[in-house]
Formats: sequence, structure tokens, C-alpha cells
Amino acid sequence: MKPIDQWDWSPGKREVANISQWEATYGTVIDPVASPDGEKIAAVVRSDEMAFSVCENGQTWANGFDKIWNLHFGPDGRLAALVSDTGAWTVAVDGTAWEQSYDFVWAPLFSANGRNLAVAAQQGARYLMIRNGEPWEADFNHVTDATMSPDGARTAAAVQTRAPNEGDIFEWQKGCYSVAVNGVAWENNFVNAYDPVFSGDGEHVAATVRTSLYECTIAVDGTPWTQRYAAAWEPRFSPRTNAVTAPVKTPRGWVLAQDGMPLWGPFVQLWHHQYSPDGSRLAALVAPKFGRWTVAVDGTPWQVTFNELVDDLSFSPDGRRIACVAKEKGNWRVVVDGEPWPQRFDMVWRPVFSQDGRHLAVKAEKNGHYAIFVDARPVARDLVAAWDPRFSPAGDQVLVRGLKDEAGLTCVRQVVGL
Repeated sequence: MKPIDQWDWSPGKREVANISQWEATYGTVIDPVASPDGEKIAAVVRSDEMAFSVCENGQTWANGFDKIWNLHFGPDGRLAALVSDTGAWTVAVDGTAWEQSYDFVWAPLFSANGRNLAVAAQQGARYLMIRNGEPWEADFNHVTDATMSPDGARTAAAVQTRAPNEGDIFEWQKGCYSVAVNGVAWENNFVNAYDPVFSGDGEHVAATVRTSLYECTIAVDGTPWTQRYAAAWEPRFSPRTNAVTAPVKTPRGWVLAQDGMPLWGPFVQLWHHQYSPDGSRLAALVAPKFGRWTVAVDGTPWQVTFNELVDDLSFSPDGRRIACVAKEKGNWRVVVDGEPWPQRFDMVWRPVFSQDGRHLAVKAEKNGHYAIFVDARPVARDLVAAWDPRFSPAGDQVLVRGLKDEAGLTCVRQVVGL
């Protein structure tokens, strides 16, 4: 796939493929997905009574499989899926399966540039991770919370390193879980480990760990903070300093801690914190009081609050603006810099900023139909399905990818000038 600045940004709408024709040919068409540039649409189809394949812009893969699951395009436009051939699972990329197969694979992860792809896998009673078809040298009793470094060079996961008898509670309390990086487990074991995350340079890993039945903390490269807490959420690395922050529960309430020391808070709840791209700002979802949710930026909550949910926190690329989605009395809203859009939706997805931060787009659902809104104004309506909008590099156009029911179900690609 070409770089985004070389995509076709000519204004207008055109049909990419007629899905109804695929249904007439194959009978079964499952979970269509669109490529990032909107030039391709793909779906799982039944190639015969006993096999499935993938149809991409009307052309099917040469190989068929027993089952195909989690079909998706990577950031570089490659089309990948988890596939089963005679009961053995592996990954197929653009129709070509990895040589090695396993009892099961799951949790596919593309690197940011799309050049690396990893999955978690089970073989017999052992678990491991596979990157670009190459397995870890070591395997474990269990693997969960798989993750990949931003450049895709390293993978990590929470792993079970010991397997005492199920009834030996005292051995379990000594610690049987850790984090493995490229298949090498940390030396320290914990009662539990979860939510591993890489630093921006991929050189370090932090995770939430349980040091006893009643205490949690954060471990960085296997070394836990000295402070202990009743609970802790997913840690993050500062893009500027590589300092580690995490929401932790203290007797005063939930605070954001940095390297074990309180940074801001307390709140009734605090989680899903996120840095701006340059690391100069820090935001989190918080509950200033019980049952009311909002966003706190550098410790200061927005004045507007919501009674059900706040989610999908998003910084603009320049870090100056912040958006989220919120749910109030059964309706979904889009909130930008503390100001809600006037529209109320049945569902709304993660907000997307233009590169310069001037515009904000979302995919939204109302009464069973999908639409794309930019700056609280609809630019495409009455879609049967839709994918996240994409802005042009200059931020003056938005790409709409969706399905319309016009003379049959069709995939359309539309570029709208702002």
C-alpha cells in the first residue's frame, strides 16, 4: 500500500466492490473489512461446502481453509487472518500461510508500520508467542495479555512460569506468574502479572503485578516498586523521560503515581491514562465523585461530567486538544476539550483528529444506520457499515469507507473536502 500522502485524495465517491454479487456467487459472506486507504474490501466467503476462503475486491485467495477468523488489514495494507487447516491453526497473510501450525492461535498484533505481525499460540499444554512465523524459544504454562513493541522488534506477555498442584495454595501464593520478553521471563515471580507495556523505544517493559493476595504494585523490567497498593491499573511510559506512571488505589482514593510517588489525585476512580504524543501533557478518565465521570488533564478534571461512562480518550497529534466519548442516560456523546457535541448517538467510536488538530471525526450509529461526523457535522449518512474515518495529511479532506445499500450492498470510497 502506498504512503498516505500518495493515496487518491481526489474529491468524490466511487464504488469499490458490489458485495451482493459475492453473496450470489458464494452464498456466505462474513465480516467485510476495508483497507486503510479504502481501495480494497475483503471478506470471508464459503468456497465450497467444506472450505472457506477470502474474497478481496472480487478475487479469492488460491488456498482454502477449514476456518478463517479475525480477518483484518494491517497498517501497511497487508491482509491477514487466523486460519485452520485440518484442525491446525496458523496465520495467513495475503493468502499465504505461515509454515508452522499450532493447536490454536489468537490475539494478532500488527506493529505500527505493519511490517511485523505476532500472535499468541497454544501447542499441547504449552503456550508461547509467534512473530512473523518465528516462535519464542521458550514456552510456558499460560500466556495472556500479549503485546508488541512499537517498532515490532520485540514481543511480551504475562506468563505462568510454575505449575504447583491446584490445591497447593501456599505454593501459588509464593508466586507463579511473571512477564516474558521475547520468550525470556523476568527472574521475579508474582502472585499475578498483567497489562505488560513497552516503552516507546521498545527497550523496557512495565506491568501490573500482584505481590500477595491483597497487594499490587508496578514492576519495571522485573523490579517492583517498593510501594504497595490495594489495586493498580495499566502502567504507561512517559515519551519524554521513560518514567513510569500508573493509577493506584490508596487509602485516600485513586491517584496517579509516577515511579511509586503520587503525581496527582485523589479521585473516586482513575484509569486509562494517556500521554500526549510528545509527553508534555497527561490525561486520564476519572470520577471526581461517585457515579460521575469525566477527563482530568494534568490532574485538573473537566467541569462537565457524565453518569454512565467515559471512554476512548484521544489526543490530537500536536497534543493541544483532547477528545473522548461519553455515555449519559443511555445516549452517547462526543466531547472535545470539555465541550460536548450537541448530537446524541446510539453508539460512537474513538474520535480521530486531523494531523494539525483542527478537525475531529467520528464514526457513529443512530437507529441502525452509520454515519461519519466531522466537527459535529455529518459528511456521510445512511451507511450499512462504516470504518474509522481518515484525514488527508493536510487535514483538509476526510476519507469515508463504508457499505451502502444502493442497488445491492456496495462498498464505497468517498473523499470529502472540509
